[in-house]
Parts: sequence; C-alpha cells; structure tokens
Amino acid sequence: MTEKSFFAGFGGQGIISLGQIWVYCAMKEGKNVSFFPFYGAEKRGGIARAGVIVSDREIASPLVTRPDSVLVMNGDSLPLCEESLKPGGLMLINSSLVKEDPRRKDIKVVKLEATGLAEKLGNIRIANMVALGAMAKLTGALSVNGIQGILEHFFSPDKHKFIPLNVQAIESGYKAL
Repeated sequence: MTEKSFFAGFGGQGIISLGQIWVYCAMKEGKNVSFFPFYGAEKRGGIARAGVIVSDREIASPLVTRPDSVLVMNGDSLPLCEESLKPGGLMLINSSLVKEDPRRKDIKVVKLEATGLAEKLGNIRIANMVALGAMAKLTGALSVNGIQGILEHFFSPDKHKFIPLNVQAIESGYKAL
C-alpha cells in the first residue's frame, strides 16, 4: 500500500500541522513516510501545502506530483488540486469554505463541512483535524485507533490540554462520512 496525498489551504488552517500529524501517526503504525511542506512568506492567509506519502514499502522520492488523494481546504486551492490529482483519485473538499465544484468528472469528490463541524465543536482552528479523520477513513492510509496516545507523544506537555478536542475533531471527521 502506498498513498500519496496532497493537502492545500491557506496559512492559519493548520495544513502543515495536519501533514506532520498525518505522517507521525503513520510512523507510529510502522509505515514509511515522507513529508514535504510548502508555505508562503505570509504569516497568515498565504499559501500552505503539504505533500505526504504513507507506504508499506520504501519511498523513492518525497515529491507528490500526481497524488492519489487531495484535501482542498479553501477555494483558492481547488484549481491546483484538481489539476494535479491523478485520474480516479479522491478529492476531499471542505465545503464550508469551498463553494465551487471541480470541473473534472474522472475523480471521486467527497464534500465535508470541516470548518462547520469544527465550529460545532467550539473551535474552527481544528477543522484540519476534522479533515484528518475524514481523510484517514477515505484513504485507509492510517488508523485513528489509539489517536489519543499518539497525540500525547506528538504534542509537547504544555499542549496536552488541547488533545481531547483534537481527538474529538478527528473522530467527528471520521464518523461524518
């Protein structure tokens, strides 16, 4: 199994953190991983992207040029994600912020109100974790079982107070589909 994914949004949506947590979870499952972030110079609101690979085999290149799956967290990311996604690939769209539909008909499109679900949980900043749960379910690239323990190792102790909300967000995204 090899899953090449591309996450895209704007700065402040937690795209880079999502990619880091994604590969950390897969590493804890004993899989090979690659993480390649890209972000603009702006502090918030600029481009944020992450290419991630999760595989049972060795990974030859960290670049994700033709992803199996993409996550589109904002409208400006839709054209890039649509263009790069392989035929038959999966596109998860944050329908809370992306109102346009992709033009391609040769891909599987799933819409999830990630920001809306995060808002219902009390913090729109966890929309990335809602998306993580949904992507985990849709791709099968990683399991969310035992996610609390994984996050306890990922986050520094001063951030542990945020773990229950993050777990709730991941489970919410997983169950929403």
